[in-house]
Amino acid sequence: MENLFSIKNKVILITGAGKGIGNLLASEMWKSFAIIYAIDKIFSKNLNTKENYYKINCDVTDRKKIFAICKQIFEKHKRIDVLINNAGITLPQHGKDYPYDKWEKTINVNLTGPFICSQAVTKFMKKQKFGSIINITSINAELAFPNNPAYVASKGGLKMLGKAFAKDCGKYGIRVNNIGPGYIKTDMTMKSFLNKKMKKIREERTVLGRWGDVKDLIGPTIFLASDASKYITGQDIYVDGGWTINGLSESLNLTIEE
Repeated sequence: MENLFSIKNKVILITGAGKGIGNLLASEMWKSFAIIYAIDKIFSKNLNTKENYYKINCDVTDRKKIFAICKQIFEKHKRIDVLINNAGITLPQHGKDYPYDKWEKTINVNLTGPFICSQAVTKFMKKQKFGSIINITSINAELAFPNNPAYVASKGGLKMLGKAFAKDCGKYGIRVNNIGPGYIKTDMTMKSFLNKKMKKIREERTVLGRWGDVKDLIGPTIFLASDASKYITGQDIYVDGGWTINGLSESLNLTIEE
């Protein structure tokens, strides 16, 4: 059973690995003896280089460089086992018409970047006849939230991009799945977390009654990267404490007839 979930010696690319969710996933998968290629524009200063942990400075929208990086990795290891499309930004705008520059930047990073990276790795995964791509989407891939149309659209688009790649690449043994985090405590959500009122509202909406921890994403990610999920593709796993299944609040005290 231990071998079933093993990612030992798997060559894994993780975008947006300089901080937050990507940084933790990269570190934890490295601890499970994977060979990690962490890609980001900027890395935390305290992120030290380790054996089999490689940091690469790159913008995920730089198509030429992403393809070159994947080529170099494939030539070195003769395989690329896993791509985790984690890089993402959120640029909310309150009280005004949503600006085009924020729309363009969000779509480029959150949707065009994963498309570029997925195209680059599948070029080599097709040769080796196997591979796993994991997209980090969001509960916003299912539910619309206010004041951030670009983020909602990009995550919904990423969800369907994953399914499109799963459909097209299945015949090559390539699997593509999505992990949708709910309210996870990260730098991106820290403003809401530190606001007592907003924090409480989100806790009450979540079935498990708490915010998620970044560590809650490790298990599902390792599962999709490992052979334990070798017959799973085109699927969405929401790590959201039950947010997406929550209906009427119990506090409303409604009966079935109502």
